Amino acid sequence: MEVKDVVQVGAAEERVFRVEERFTATHIGSGSLAVLATPSMIGFMERVACDLLARRLPEGLSSVGILVEVRHLAPTPMGKEVRVRSEVTEVDGRRVTFTVQAWDAVELVGEGRHQRAVVEVSRFLHRVKSKEAA
Repeated sequence: MEVKDVVQVGAAEERVFRVEERFTATHIGSGSLAVLATPSMIGFMERVACDLLARRLPEGLSSVGILVEVRHLAPTPMGKEVRVRSEVTEVDGRRVTFTVQAWDAVELVGEGRHQRAVVEVSRFLHRVKSKEAA
């Protein structure tokens, strides 16, 4: 099976997240203000991309994040919503590249690029177990 047979350029997904206290910079420790933390925004972006792939991949395959290039452009206060969009821009072998964006009710708050690699779950877990034994 070729990844390009099940994942096409242009495939996109969006999801809305609420900025709860656990997603703030003060809670995570990435800053001193109660606003959406950059690591949380990146996590939201990865989650949407991961879910987009998961819905299309056959059983036995999954994906792992391999690259994140993101700019956090503006703050989002705790309690507000963030809409995150991931769109497939390239499929190269087992590597899938996404454009990722996040908006709050006022403006674009983050944008960038994310790549995921499609992996065979059994091979991947075998590699993990070999590291656990080392």
